Amino acid sequence: MNTFETIWVFFLFILGLGAIIKGGDLFVDAAAWIAKISGIPQFVIGATIVSLATTLPELMVSSIASAQGNNQMAVGNAVGSVTANTGLIMALSIIFMPHSVNFSRFVPKALILIASVFLLGIFSITGKLNIIGTVGMLIVLAIFIIQNLHEAKDIFSQGQISAQDMRVTVSRRNVIRHIVYFAVGTAAIVIGSNLLVDNGTIIADKIFRIDRRIISLTAVAIGTSLPELVTTVTAIAKKQSSLSVGNIIGANIIDLTLIMPVCSLICGGTLDISKSTLLIDLPFLALIILAVFIPVFKNKRFSRSQGFLVLALYGIYLMFLF
Repeated sequence: MNTFETIWVFFLFILGLGAIIKGGDLFVDAAAWIAKISGIPQFVIGATIVSLATTLPELMVSSIASAQGNNQMAVGNAVGSVTANTGLIMALSIIFMPHSVNFSRFVPKALILIASVFLLGIFSITGKLNIIGTVGMLIVLAIFIIQNLHEAKDIFSQGQISAQDMRVTVSRRNVIRHIVYFAVGTAAIVIGSNLLVDNGTIIADKIFRIDRRIISLTAVAIGTSLPELVTTVTAIAKKQSSLSVGNIIGANIIDLTLIMPVCSLICGGTLDISKSTLLIDLPFLALIILAVFIPVFKNKRFSRSQGFLVLALYGIYLMFLF
């Protein structure tokens, strides 16, 4: 490739990344607003619809990669996003905002995430995620959604959410604006995902001549995790620690229990999982997840030293990759 072609490929890769980030922002805002005017309580929206919507960039990138037969990028993006969310974004959140947790709400979600990581490893032990594993991961997703709905119901029944929280002003202008946001956001995510996958593959294969798995675990995964990073930075600025951690845990669970099964179904019910993913990526992910959660089970709080430990583990993982 000549210099101009190389610059153009990087430009399209960054353009795709920008389209995904901005499109995701518009899509989430519109989806939440549309759900609210339909009468769905705001706390239920936060627990389900918004959590699902924030993972749309990862879902689109991995789905398109699977449809193109690029399984390494599909799996690498899904697993890499969870690793980046936890080892980088959550670690930064803990470093800047060490805090105690609401133990009764934290533990179920933490256990579901830990189970998701270990079950994915078990279901993929043969090097393939087959239909049994796909159904198993979707069952975990269903458990997560049901747990969220029960928790939301309990919050509402205890009077912690009032009718005022569910009230939203509806005008014709608002309706049109949010429908446009929804459509433009969806289109931007789809177009951006195509640009990211196509040009990410070229960057890996023809420019750096490295494994597609590595580019998907790093540049693509961190790129599609930028919405979570923005949420974390905003939460740090507003000193809303639980918002940051809760968003990351929910996004991680959905990344593993929705994206991997969808990719498997796109591939005809069997998704190839590389040996490197089984022997390196998933074990490191499990180690990082346990380093985050095990101390909290004991101390009922996140500590700054714990955040530095998790960040160090993520740094070691990146060094190991390259």
